[in-house]
Amino acid sequence: MIEIIVDQNLEKAMRVLKRKLIREGLFKELKSRRFYEKPSERQKRKDKESAKKRRKELERQKRFGSY
Repeated sequence: MIEIIVDQNLEKAMRVLKRKLIREGLFKELKSRRFYEKPSERQKRKDKESAKKRRKELERQKRFGSY
């Protein structure tokens, strides 16, 4: 459940809501569900995403590990 408090500024509340939905991956999931994805393609995509996540984590550790 996502809760947004509106304080007289609807545009700002909409931006906050959109940012929260993006962080939770809702838009990415909706985009992926538009078309059928074969199981082999799904596995390739997940492998690619996990490799990207590992590379990103290693870079983060290299950059901030010395502090």
